[in-house]
Amino acid sequence: MSTNPVLEAARPAARAVPVRRAFQLREWLEREAVFSWLMLTPPLLFLLAFLGYPFCYGVYLSFVRRPVAQPATFVGLGNFVNLWSDSIFWQAVWNTFRFTGAATVLKLVGGLGMALVMHQNFRMKGVTRILMYVGLVTQGPSWLGNPTLALVSVILVNTWRGLPFFGITILAGLQTIPTELMETATIDGAGSWQRFRYVTLPLLMPVIFIVTTFSIIFTFFDFQLVYVLTGGGPANATHLMATYAYSISMGGGQMGLGSAAALAMVPMLGLVLVAMSSYVRKA
Repeated sequence: MSTNPVLEAARPAARAVPVRRAFQLREWLEREAVFSWLMLTPPLLFLLAFLGYPFCYGVYLSFVRRPVAQPATFVGLGNFVNLWSDSIFWQAVWNTFRFTGAATVLKLVGGLGMALVMHQNFRMKGVTRILMYVGLVTQGPSWLGNPTLALVSVILVNTWRGLPFFGITILAGLQTIPTELMETATIDGAGSWQRFRYVTLPLLMPVIFIVTTFSIIFTFFDFQLVYVLTGGGPANATHLMATYAYSISMGGGQMGLGSAAALAMVPMLGLVLVAMSSYVRKA
C-alpha cells in the first residue's frame, strides 16, 4: 500500500513524553540552599525560644501595669511617661553612657597598646601572651562606698576585665598585616609613628570597628558586674539602665515599669551604633 508523502509530512511529529524522575530525598537534602537552611534552623529556633519570646513578652509588659501576683492592666505609653519624669531613671541613663564610653575608650587604648607590645619580639613572649587571658576581677576596691569614686571603680573593673578581649583580637589583626608594607614604609623614610598612623592603623580599622561594636553592646547591657559590686549604690551613683530596670521589676514589683526601662535601652543603643558606623564610614 503506497503512502502519500505530502500527507505524511503534514502529520505532526510524535513528541517524546518526558519521564518524570522520582522524588529523591537525598538529592534534595544535598542541595546547597536546602542544606544551609537546615543547618540554620536549630540556632534560629533556639534564638526565637530564648531571645525572641522574652523580648516580645517584655514589649508587651512595657505597655501594661503589671504588679507582681496581680492581673495586667493596659496603660499604653503610661510607663514611658512615668520614666520620663523619673530623675533616677535619667541618672541611670547618664551613668550608662558614661560607663560605656569611658570603659570602651580605656579598653580600646589599653588593648591596642597591649597588642602592639605583644607583636614585638622579646623573651618569654609566649608566656606573656598566655597571661593576657587572665583578665577577670571578682572584687572591687574597698572605696566602692564613696559616691564620687564608685562609678570610676566599676569602670576600671570593667576595663580590666575586657582588656584581654581587645588585646588578643587586635593582636590577631596585627599579625595579618604583611611585613612587606612595613619594610617598604621604612625604606621610604617613615618613622615609627608614621608607620603606625598611615600603615598599621588604617589596616586595623575593620578589626577595631568590630571589637569596639561588640564592646559597646556588652558594656551597655552590663548588669552582673555593677549588681555584684555596688547594686547600683551608693545613692544610685552607679545605677545603670539594666540595674535600675531590675531594681524596679524585682525590688519594686513593677514588672511593666521595669520592662519599659529595659526596652528604652534598645533605641538608645541603636542610635549610638548608627552614629559610630556613620563616623567610621566618613573616616
